[in-house]
Amino acid sequence: MLSDELLKKVKLLEIVTRRRVEDLMSGGYKSHFKGHGVQFSEHRLYVPGDDVRHIDWKVTARTRDPLIKKFEEERELTVLLVIDVSGSQGFGSVEKMKSEVVAEISGMLAYAATHTGDKIGVILCSDRVEKIIPPKKGRQHVLRILRDLLTFQAVSKGTDLSLAFETAHRILKHTGVIFILSDFRSKGYEKSLKKLASEHDVVAIRVGDLREEKIPEVGKVLMQDLETGREHYVDTGSSVFKKWFQEAQTQFEKERASAIKGKRIDYLKILSEENYGDSVVRFFRARARQRH
Repeated sequence: MLSDELLKKVKLLEIVTRRRVEDLMSGGYKSHFKGHGVQFSEHRLYVPGDDVRHIDWKVTARTRDPLIKKFEEERELTVLLVIDVSGSQGFGSVEKMKSEVVAEISGMLAYAATHTGDKIGVILCSDRVEKIIPPKKGRQHVLRILRDLLTFQAVSKGTDLSLAFETAHRILKHTGVIFILSDFRSKGYEKSLKKLASEHDVVAIRVGDLREEKIPEVGKVLMQDLETGREHYVDTGSSVFKKWFQEAQTQFEKERASAIKGKRIDYLKILSEENYGDSVVRFFRARARQRH
């Protein structure tokens, strides 16, 4: 049985995410899905009133008859959310932790997917596969996903995205849409990500926090690595610390960019300080314009 407090949280998350679905649909999300659900069927003769953009000019030139491409709807799509639940997701310097932002974006995507009639599944991962929610349809299934995102406690605090990507590749037997929600603070996932993107439509959503990129000068503070548990006193005003921190951040960005570059992967960066809903809608609008 769920506690009253948890039920309230699930209901609030449902309301917040569902409000954004209409905006997301108008932002091109539906065409993003269904654009993959249409396949070529056959040719037929052109008749006045047909969309000339569907004329197959190569075949027309060969047969000397104006021929139109006919299309038909494919099977339903499977949408998979690969969600990072490692220790670093518990960080947050403002109102929300990264894990809370991830939960809200996941709910938004899940409702949008089920709105189009597609199945939605989830892989929760740390440095192991923590949980798999098999793809299904419907509001009750989305509510189950929201409950799990709000209550799940990972066994491990580490991160191994390559294992998550390999698992996603095994689960999806046919071409699908995969959303990766993570801060991407992991190593050695480039090869598995490339393999995943070669067969599926992959959208990488990096959820981060401003304080992971820029630390204010507040004197000496105790810092803890949320994945290893290690603690260190650092002087945030020290030039040595500033140099080390900047070099570490530059290296991280370089490795992340290299892993995604040239892989036909769409990338969206969101900071927990932002209005995540507007950021996601703008992303899909821009993506829809590019595809048209």
